[in-house]
Amino acid sequence: MSNPPNFAQAVDLSSLGKPKSAPAGPTPGVEVTAANLTSEFLPLSKTRPVILFCWSPRSAESVEMLSVMGLLETSYKGAWSLGRVDIDAQPQVAQALQTQKIPYAVALINEQIVPLFEQAYPEAQIRLVLDKVITLAAEQGVGDAPVEVIEPEEEEAVTALEAGDFATAEIAYKKLLARKPADSFAKLGLAQTQLLIRTDGLVLDAVIKEATDNPTDLSLQLRAADMEIVNGGVEAAFTRLLHAVKESAGDERNKAKEHLLSLFALVDPADPRLTAARSALANALF
Repeated sequence: MSNPPNFAQAVDLSSLGKPKSAPAGPTPGVEVTAANLTSEFLPLSKTRPVILFCWSPRSAESVEMLSVMGLLETSYKGAWSLGRVDIDAQPQVAQALQTQKIPYAVALINEQIVPLFEQAYPEAQIRLVLDKVITLAAEQGVGDAPVEVIEPEEEEAVTALEAGDFATAEIAYKKLLARKPADSFAKLGLAQTQLLIRTDGLVLDAVIKEATDNPTDLSLQLRAADMEIVNGGVEAAFTRLLHAVKESAGDERNKAKEHLLSLFALVDPADPRLTAARSALANALF
């Protein structure tokens, strides 16, 4: 964690351009100044996490993000507080928070700074970040840990997976997605379950040997990639399917591409192996 903010220098962020517009309606959050940051926000961070969001009316992206942050603050019902930092009006605060670009957000937990993000993200991803902030704060005795809400279908799926009943787990995840199509956890759970179904009972060495002996058989390459990724061979699986995409055409090429994309969904978005594979796929296709 960083130390409390330092106001030794101000920062000139006047290169953003001419002012555009402020958010429509009431501006979300409480305005942060050099004075109230130390007198109000730092003390508040001892009782609940504080999110400081740096924005400018000259940045449409940050204006939109500020509105999202305001809606999220409401939905979390007091689990954290939002402070807004207009970098034009409060350059000293922007400097103290080490703002390089906007939108930019940091958390204050027990008077310590935790950098969060410095670009726009979808609401679902911001929620994941906020949940981690609340959990981290609770571990330090600040606020309460988030109450994990488990959907009944998810509970059914997890119970089935623990029993090795992959078919029942798949049905449960599909029921959840039918009710909540945008549920990212259900999508990931379904993808993981379907991978387990495809690889159930297979032996890694035997599958890899068969695929190696028959390099032009796409179905064997797909099965081998499944076995590689379920056994931790992320890079090997990606390399195998990228080769299949490059070496095939028509329906087979599309099938290889779609299978590769389904495996992408199983890997952490921040994993550099995924970033490299996405780039390689783009080059292979275009």
